[in-house]
Amino acid sequence: MKEAIIKLENVWKIYRLGKVELSALRGVCLEIAPGGFVSIMGPSGSGKSTLLNMIGCLDIPTKGRVFLGGKDIARLSEDELAYLRGKTIGFVFQEFNILPNLTALENVILPMVFQAVPQKEREERAKRILTSLGLGSRISHRSTELSGGERQRVAIARAFSNNPEMVIADEPTGNLDSASGKKIMEILSDFHQKEGKTVVVVTHDPHIASYSEQIINIHDGQVVVNGKKEKQAL
Repeated sequence: MKEAIIKLENVWKIYRLGKVELSALRGVCLEIAPGGFVSIMGPSGSGKSTLLNMIGCLDIPTKGRVFLGGKDIARLSEDELAYLRGKTIGFVFQEFNILPNLTALENVILPMVFQAVPQKEREERAKRILTSLGLGSRISHRSTELSGGERQRVAIARAFSNNPEMVIADEPTGNLDSASGKKIMEILSDFHQKEGKTVVVVTHDPHIASYSEQIINIHDGQVVVNGKKEKQAL
């Protein structure tokens, strides 16, 4: 059995607001296996965003341990963690988060700069990914010249740029119409099925969650259901 990409052991995240302590996560244990498609669901304030930050190694737990590729992230330097995270995980956000002053091509190239990919390879890879996502004619356009669906596809291309083992998508269809949202989920599903890569989607939408193989429900900072589900007709 392959080692988990991400493993959380009794993870707590406690925020201190003056004299008040708020436990956003309370003793969460879970593993994200290679090649899985996982949805994380829960009501507003349940701890979804904090759990996402832990799975994405964007934050350090107050108590407990988070392992990325078998390495305890608390034992890594900031530079070591940033490099390992950038190599292993691609991120897609609801607000797109692409840089408006850069073209689609430049946005996709950027993560590869931090991984020291040679310039020629960066440009060739970015063009190839954008073309595969139907954006070949839009590579020189800035975000203000793109539709919402196109901007999200640029964000996905950027997430794919370093050939990560896992892509984490936070409400990736939240700002899109239903047709654009369906296209985005088909792209993520293809990445999972054809490339054998891991996808983690944070969503409140049961239809979006229906694309996944496993649903993790979180409530009041605790995982309440973590199980496989039957494949549903889409």
